[in-house]
Amino acid sequence: MILAELAIFPTSEGTSVSRYVKEVTQIIQRSGLNYETGGMATSIEAPDMETLFKVVEKTHQKLVQMGVERIHIDLRVDHRLDKDATLKSKMESLKKE
Repeated sequence: MILAELAIFPTSEGTSVSRYVKEVTQIIQRSGLNYETGGMATSIEAPDMETLFKVVEKTHQKLVQMGVERIHIDLRVDHRLDKDATLKSKMESLKKE
């Protein structure tokens, strides 16, 4: 499982970008992937990089279609190969100590 944190938003559309973030979040929701949206980014579980990048590309395309002039993307990826990790298992590991 690949865990990712995605923040994508326009930097050309003024101080409030919530309408753009709502559209992006709907795309992530419709992807069928497990996700959690926070105040600054959305965490996503994806089975592989191709699936993750398809979702990122769709969110980018949506902002382009909405006519924004500049897009900021932060993408952090945690691809653990030694064992299966999920958003839930990462949070559970914090409670163990």
